[in-house]
Amino acid sequence: QNNLSGVHVTFCTELEVEIGKKQGFLHRKGQQFHWLNQKYSKFDDFLYSLASRKRKAIRKERRVANTFGGEIVWLTGGQIKLIDWIDFWSFYQDTSARKWGQPYLTKEFFINLHEFMRKDVLLIMCRRGGKNVAGALNFISNDVLYGRYWGCLEDHSFLHFEVCYYQAIEYAIKNKLSRVEAGAQGHHKLARGYMPVSTHSLHWVVDKNFKLAIDEFLQSERSAVDDENEILTNYGPFKKNFLEKSNE
Repeated sequence: QNNLSGVHVTFCTELEVEIGKKQGFLHRKGQQFHWLNQKYSKFDDFLYSLASRKRKAIRKERRVANTFGGEIVWLTGGQIKLIDWIDFWSFYQDTSARKWGQPYLTKEFFINLHEFMRKDVLLIMCRRGGKNVAGALNFISNDVLYGRYWGCLEDHSFLHFEVCYYQAIEYAIKNKLSRVEAGAQGHHKLARGYMPVSTHSLHWVVDKNFKLAIDEFLQSERSAVDDENEILTNYGPFKKNFLEKSNE
């Protein structure tokens, strides 16, 4: 009715996929890396679930990261001040310039987060001498922590892993969240306990020839995603049979 070229439903459930396929939608499968909370009571419980070599590597990374000369703080709700967002905007610009060439979120976006969504945000900030030098932005739901952006004004060994991955795990354990979603890309997340999972989206395309070409591609892509997830899972850091026992 609106002469649109198509309709796209992102991050839908497997049940929604089955419903959508019956309506003529194409199914795309993607990959993200999630850390799952196996009812851990503390970070060391999580470490104990890992193979010895991986456990030692993480402990070393955390020791080195925390020698940057400052402190790491969790900020949410009223603990977040406007200056924290101004600083994080600087971090975000630096990361965007190095990764994507141009930042697409505006300073006003972060100010609006401060005004309207502080209670749903976790800022993990690195401070030294009273100033923020690095940080990560996370969004909090009832049961999940969504890690989204990281940035810094200084480079320190392993600080990115500490702030984005290990501190997020600590927060999830303390607040009894079921998982941390660290997003797509970055097989380096695997060694830090973030395992590959499949994500789903639905796509309805008007042009029949274009739809056919997309459908052929998505069929091969789904198979490739399944194969890669299986391979990466086998290379995960957990003790042998740990994940199988956890799923029972």
